[in-house]
Amino acid sequence: MTTTPPLTRDLLLDRFHGYGQPSERWLVGGEFERQALRPDGSPVGFFEPHGIQDLLTALGARNGWREVRENSKLIGLCGKPSPTLQGPCVTLEPGGQVELSGSPHRSLLALRDELCAFNDDLLAIAEDRPVHWVACGYSPITTIEAISWVPKSRYAVMREYLPKQGDLAHHMMKATCAVQANYDYADELDCARKVQAVARIAPLVTAIFANSPLRQGRETGFQSYRAHIWTRTDPDRCGIPQWLVGDYSHERWLDYLLQVPMMFVRIAGEHLPAHGRTFGEFMERGFDGHHPTMEDWELHQTSVFPELRVKHTLEVRGIDCVQPPLALGACALYTGLLYDDGALDGCIRLGAELAAHGSAADLLDRAARRGLEAQAGRSFASWAEDLVALAYAGLEAHEPGATALLDPVAAQVRSGRSPARDILDAWRRDPRPEALIDFISLH
Repeated sequence: MTTTPPLTRDLLLDRFHGYGQPSERWLVGGEFERQALRPDGSPVGFFEPHGIQDLLTALGARNGWREVRENSKLIGLCGKPSPTLQGPCVTLEPGGQVELSGSPHRSLLALRDELCAFNDDLLAIAEDRPVHWVACGYSPITTIEAISWVPKSRYAVMREYLPKQGDLAHHMMKATCAVQANYDYADELDCARKVQAVARIAPLVTAIFANSPLRQGRETGFQSYRAHIWTRTDPDRCGIPQWLVGDYSHERWLDYLLQVPMMFVRIAGEHLPAHGRTFGEFMERGFDGHHPTMEDWELHQTSVFPELRVKHTLEVRGIDCVQPPLALGACALYTGLLYDDGALDGCIRLGAELAAHGSAADLLDRAARRGLEAQAGRSFASWAEDLVALAYAGLEAHEPGATALLDPVAAQVRSGRSPARDILDAWRRDPRPEALIDFISLH
């Protein structure tokens, strides 16, 4: 009979050192959230007719995907993997936001095809229902109290824990939508360079894709209210740790994860409050007789929410939900910057120049408030033009057939306006909720 060795810091550190991939095996993956709203902007509940559970059922039946249930409630779907790649999954965020966690792809064009097919499916199942799928970083009309909770035990613990850490935590959980992209790295040094690049340019990326200027039918004063919400969610696990910007190592990242207070532990299939103990303490003393497994470690990593997250891939977070061309453009932007050495070097230099104009937190705040119109020595739009030029050069070297995916990003940057400006213009022209929801609906 074999036994599983206890988790130790050295074991976890060795695991990180084993994650690198040679460049010829690098993949790209995308995660895309969408919110389902009624034509008047009110939320779609989980249990109601044509609600989230019904929509998931219809989506699963359309694709033949396997249902994932918790306590008999449908909470997700899993697609069939290919012979070489894992299959896509559909998961639910706490307020019923539907997220496609796509397969990792060798080509951005394959990623595009996957997202387009998924969006077609969403539109098809909503066609005969009073539902709009909206592309916006924050639900613009409804109150947060009107949004129902998805019945997952993980979220039941989070809804109690996070408001003690930040006053907008429930807004993050129930009303925000984002885009995430996932990338490989070769080794610790390559990971460190990519972490530095992503951390430095995070304010520019926030500005380019800022798309959440409204709350309860009122202007917030932010172009990315979603980005602002994250600053008032939980300082222990959100934002960009300052050391991450210029001094990354797997060891420092591991120690950060070991010191972040846990929100929950999973025992016998149920998520239970961890009462603030750290994972390091969990390894030392256990929890009610339960000692952590690698599955517990993987779960803990999903409960830490900085602007970028290092696991077996580098997860780039912090992009408002936008229309599909811009969402794909975000994935293409990072691919060009991270998967070519020349572009990565240029990105690090550009990020260092930007950093001379303020701290990471200050620059992110400027981006959240004013988008591409923000200033840091020059406009964020001007900085972003240089960033996009680097991405074009990098993508031309890495996947030349996909450079057209960057065109919507380049057009947005040339306009000098974040997508939030278009939402504000539409809202000021016609402040009816129905008109706004039609304007931001998926197309």
